Amino acid sequence: MDEAARAESEMVVKHDLAVVAEVRRFVRLVTGQWGMDDFVPCLVASELVTNALRYASASDDDVTFRIGRTDDGALWMEVQDATCDLPCIQRADTVSEAGRGLFIVDRFCRCWGVRPLSGGAGKVVFAVLNPA
Repeated sequence: MDEAARAESEMVVKHDLAVVAEVRRFVRLVTGQWGMDDFVPCLVASELVTNALRYASASDDDVTFRIGRTDDGALWMEVQDATCDLPCIQRADTVSEAGRGLFIVDRFCRCWGVRPLSGGAGKVVFAVLNPA
């Protein structure tokens, strides 16, 4: 894989759920450059960013979304926010409007997890999707 294909792209996301559509457009742009299907990456990115905006960040904190490729061609995404609260998969019933985001991430990804930032500066939630 050449250096351009391994490059990382980054987007700062303002604290507004309406910008999740902009994140999906960004993911489509990046995955399109790599000749990848964008459906699952857009779904996973939407869930990660929505979680960060809804549960993790203060209204004046930005969220940073990053996307890149691993050496084996897998797609990785991460969302950084300023809180140390750890996300967890919730059990949602059939009528709940929320609570399925990390369940979806867990089902579509090779792996996902959380890395705390030093000094209590927040965390990074990451996900890795298998190569297409």
